[in-house]
Amino acid sequence: MNNEDLIAVLKALSNETRLNILCWLREPEKLGWKLPDAIKQEFPGSVCVGNIQEKSGLTQSVISSYLALMQKSGLLESRRYGQYTYYRLNEAGIAAFMGELAAKLQTGR
Repeated sequence: MNNEDLIAVLKALSNETRLNILCWLREPEKLGWKLPDAIKQEFPGSVCVGNIQEKSGLTQSVISSYLALMQKSGLLESRRYGQYTYYRLNEAGIAAFMGELAAKLQTGR
C-alpha cells in the first residue's frame, strides 16, 4: 500500500457518517437487518444499501457515493443481487491499511 492509498483510506474515514457505516457493518446482525437466505450464504455479513440509507437518514444518492468511495479505497466489498447492492467490510483491506499505517507511524521507519 503506497502513500496515495493510505491517504485515500484516511479521506474515506474523515467523515462521521462513513465511519459510522463501518461500525454498523462490523456487526450488522445486531441492528436487526434481515437478509435473504441466499445472500446470507453467498455474501455473509453484508447489508443492503437501503438499510444503510435508512439508518443514516441521508439520501440514497449520498449513501451510494459514500459506499463507492469506501469500496474504492479498499474498506468495503460489494455484490449486486438483482436490483439490490449489498456491502460488507473488506477485512483484508482494512487489515492492510491498519498494518501499513502502524508501520508508517512507528519510530525509526
